[in-house]
Amino acid sequence: MKVVDAISDFINYCIFEKGLADMTKVAYTTDLTIYANFLKERSITEVEKIDSDDVVAFLKERSNEATTTVAHNLTVIKNFHKYLLKQKIVNKDVTEFIERPKLKKALPKTLSIEDVDLLLDIKLETPFDYRNKAMLELMYGCGLRVSELINLTINDIDMTNAFVRILGKGSKERIVPLGEYAIIYIQKYLEVRNSFLKQKSCDKLFLNNHGLAMTRQGFFKILKKLLKEKGLNTDVSPHTLRHSFATHLINRGADLRSIQEMLGHADISTTKIYTEVSDSKVVEDYKKYHPRSNK
Repeated sequence: MKVVDAISDFINYCIFEKGLADMTKVAYTTDLTIYANFLKERSITEVEKIDSDDVVAFLKERSNEATTTVAHNLTVIKNFHKYLLKQKIVNKDVTEFIERPKLKKALPKTLSIEDVDLLLDIKLETPFDYRNKAMLELMYGCGLRVSELINLTINDIDMTNAFVRILGKGSKERIVPLGEYAIIYIQKYLEVRNSFLKQKSCDKLFLNNHGLAMTRQGFFKILKKLLKEKGLNTDVSPHTLRHSFATHLINRGADLRSIQEMLGHADISTTKIYTEVSDSKVVEDYKKYHPRSNK
């Protein structure tokens, strides 16, 4: 079977059988296109002719890339070859014994509670202020990804029962409680939301100044502008608020399983990184404040 045809079938399988998200589809397609081009340069156009040496050579050629990039390349390639074996297109998985490069686990960046309070202290004067306040209160209050925030519809918010319905990665739905601050400021925003519509119709909760759904880029610009106005680190990303949400819950004694559910992590090992953030803060505070921590 031709490599390009096998890749096309694999991508379709991931979309329709595994519920692959659009962004992940793009990443998979990019990685496998690079892989296919490499194989073509080695005169390999059929999957049956790929062996483990070809995969190792591909990874060696990619070695100048970041370790995380190479690790992602290999993960996608491994999934591809597992698919080929599962579909009996080939009789062995040539990537089975190829190990992933070891990654240095980077702890997520977070904001202090004081910095979050400063960021969320928005003077409410214009409809844009009400919208921005509601977006940030909801993102931090529920630990949302930016894609989840901008894709929320009006019907996803249940003000009566105080929860928000979120469609996360892989189209997995989860329910997250709404805090009092989020409820108050979403309600205030909804009172002025019609001023954004400009005689248009859009069911997305958060709108831009054209009456259309807020975009990822639009939210990012708003966040950067607020960070600059508040004198905070402008390197903070929308995901930093999600990390801060989890870390602040951990620091205040929240159960790891509850945080896993609220973040929508499929594996609790992903959530456990926040306990390491908390532990590192303990060490930092000890060194900073204990009189006998340093000579």
